[in-house]
Amino acid sequence: MNSPRTVGLVIAVIAALLLISGSLFTVHQAQQALVFQLGEPKRVINDPGLHFKIPMVQVVYFYDSRILDLDPPGQDMSLIDQRRINVDAFARYRIVDPLKFFQTVQTEVAFRDRFGTILNSSVRDALGRADLADLLGAKRDSVMQQITEAVRRRAPEFGVQVVEVRIGRTDLTQDTTQATYNRMRSDRVAEAAQMRGLGQKQKTEIEADADRERTVKIADAQRQSQILIGEGEAESRRLLNAAQARDAEFYNYFRALEAYRASLGTGTTMVLSPDSEFFKYFNRGPAR
Repeated sequence: MNSPRTVGLVIAVIAALLLISGSLFTVHQAQQALVFQLGEPKRVINDPGLHFKIPMVQVVYFYDSRILDLDPPGQDMSLIDQRRINVDAFARYRIVDPLKFFQTVQTEVAFRDRFGTILNSSVRDALGRADLADLLGAKRDSVMQQITEAVRRRAPEFGVQVVEVRIGRTDLTQDTTQATYNRMRSDRVAEAAQMRGLGQKQKTEIEADADRERTVKIADAQRQSQILIGEGEAESRRLLNAAQARDAEFYNYFRALEAYRASLGTGTTMVLSPDSEFFKYFNRGPAR
C-alpha cells in the first residue's frame, strides 16, 4: 500500500512540475513577447529562446516579428474626372512596438480591421485628386508616394512600421467601362466623320483641279487647232493663188471639176440650162 508520505511526495512533484512549466515559455525567432503582471506591462522580449515568468501572476502575449500583409477588401471610388473605379490596395507592415500595439488594438484581427479602413481612406483621398491617366502613366509613382506617406503617418499610433503600400488591381466599374466604351465609340465615329469630310474635300479639290486642267487643255488644243486650221487655209489660199496666177484657165477648169464631183453623184437630178455657167467646162476642156 502507498503510504501517505509517498502520496504527498507525488503530489509535491506534480505541483513542482506544474509550477516549473507555468513559469517557462519559449519565444520563437519569428516572435516577440509582451509580459503583463496583473494587467500591468512588465517587459518586452525580442530575443528568441527560453524565458521565465511568475506563474498565475504574469501573462504573456505573443506577436509576430516578421513582415505581415494587410489586404483589406477592395472598394469603389471616384476619380477627379468622376469616373468610378474598383481599387484593391494592400500594405506590408511590421510590429515594432508590441506594447503600443496591445494598448491600441490588442489583436492582429482588430488591427487589420482598423488599419485597413485607414489604408482605404488614404487611397480614396489620393485617387480623388487623380484621374485614370495618372494611375496608368508616369504620375503613378507620385500617387503611390502620397498614399504611402499618408499611411505611414498613422502607423506609429499602432506601434507598427509600414514597409510599403501597393495597389494590386485597378478596374473600371461596369458603368464606367460602358461609359468609356461609349465615349471611345463616339470619338471614333467623330474621327471617321472628320476623315470622310476631309476625304470629300480632297476629292472636290482634285476634281476641281482636274476640270480646270481639262478646260485649259481643251482651250489650248482648240486654240492650237484654230491656229493650224488658219495656217492650213492660208497655205491653201497661197497655193491656189499661186496656181491661179500661173494658169488661170486651168485653175478655173480644176475648180469646175471639183464642183462637178461634189454636186453630181448617183441619183442626182439637176435642172439647169445646158449653156449655163455651171456647165461651162462640162462638154469641153479648158481653152488652149
